[in-house]
Amino acid sequence: MNLKKLAIVLAFAPLAAFAGKAERDYVSSTAEPAMKEAAATLKKSCGCDVKFEIKGVEAYKDVDELRTITSASRAITQGAASYCTDAPSKAAICKMKSVEFSRGASADFKFSGGKGSLISDTSSYASWDMITRELDK
Repeated sequence: MNLKKLAIVLAFAPLAAFAGKAERDYVSSTAEPAMKEAAATLKKSCGCDVKFEIKGVEAYKDVDELRTITSASRAITQGAASYCTDAPSKAAICKMKSVEFSRGASADFKFSGGKGSLISDTSSYASWDMITRELDK
């Protein structure tokens, strides 16, 4: 196998660990569009370019667990317009340069160095209030 083919295989290796077709389909048809909509809403409402990604997608066991990503993304979409109504609120949100979704023991939001970590458990996710409470510090 030449180096180019090996690089391609290694680039997509994390996807191979993913649970299956139903989960891959859910991510591409539902979770990713919800993440893109959240990013677009943050850009429009708050003036921020925020990158969204899923970390450790193999940790999500099934579509039900992946729904927490969609729900958290929709919470951002719904909350941003009413929150970003003044300069200090916009500045608080715009400290965030990226949002990383991951799976953990309990729902939480952590922020450090421009990176927001939205942690979900098997059925719950960090709320918009949890996000803004952390960013307003």
